[in-house]
Amino acid sequence: MKDMKKLQLALLAGLLVLSGFTIQAKAAPQNHPGKLAYKHVEYLTEGIGPRVAGTENEGKARTYIAEELNKLGFKADVQPFSYTRKNVTKNSANIVALKDSKKTTKQIIVGAHYDSAKIGKGADDNASSVGVILETAKKLQHRNLPYDVKFIFFGAEEEGLQGSSYYANNMKNAEIKNTIAMINLDSLLAGDNIYVYGSADQGWIRDLALNIAGKKKIPLETNPGLNPEYPAGTTGDWSDHAPFKKAGIPIAYLEATNWEIGDLDGYTQTIEHGAIWHTENDNLTFLNTAFPGRPQERLYQFTTILTELLADMKHEVK
Repeated sequence: MKDMKKLQLALLAGLLVLSGFTIQAKAAPQNHPGKLAYKHVEYLTEGIGPRVAGTENEGKARTYIAEELNKLGFKADVQPFSYTRKNVTKNSANIVALKDSKKTTKQIIVGAHYDSAKIGKGADDNASSVGVILETAKKLQHRNLPYDVKFIFFGAEEEGLQGSSYYANNMKNAEIKNTIAMINLDSLLAGDNIYVYGSADQGWIRDLALNIAGKKKIPLETNPGLNPEYPAGTTGDWSDHAPFKKAGIPIAYLEATNWEIGDLDGYTQTIEHGAIWHTENDNLTFLNTAFPGRPQERLYQFTTILTELLADMKHEVK
């Protein structure tokens, strides 16, 4: 019976071709969100490898990011800094690029660190966020916005938030006052669920992101507050949003993890394999094998959310 159905379908296809019709598989759109982000993740992790702060590979990643930003027409400025840790002084740098609206001095900062831990290749933590921001920058390249968008890629996050602290600590009062929000991205590929957080007293960016995700049918959540140390909707100060939050700037933080397992603190990212970040499993080969389709899905989800979020904050410009 199955062979007969196959024969019938083959004959039908042949008749359609003879009649001037062709049957083609539906190709995925070339501009599908997340595709370009994946290519960036692939290059950073497989083309360069681990990007430990202060090493040659961190410098290679910095050069790559700056070149990609320059290709998009953004002038990538390198902000070098030094820091001392365990009596050792190291050099690193932030990469800063501005999408200038030409209309206002108000700005939104979008940031992520590009260095990685010594173990693994840093696909989840944090090439994923670099890829999402670079693709979002391309999507917004020719889009008119009523505010500036400043893309910052931080060095040496794994050494104690060195890059973000250096940038935030050197902001002048006028820039702090004119910064509408800081959106941080960290570790987007591996987690069982996707989240957005805000600060306890200023959660409007978080709520806007949740609203956007709902309209796009993307299952974005926030911290459910099962751990009293981290109230619902908030998170800890362990990533690059923290220095900006300390400066009084409204923050949002996007990541993929699982707040309902382990110590209920968001550190244990997956039910099946526990934490991925800072382990040998933080590479694309493992992630694609252990969670088929998850890396691509996460990059699609976060690229879509971030792009729409940056285009929908116009009501906050005053």
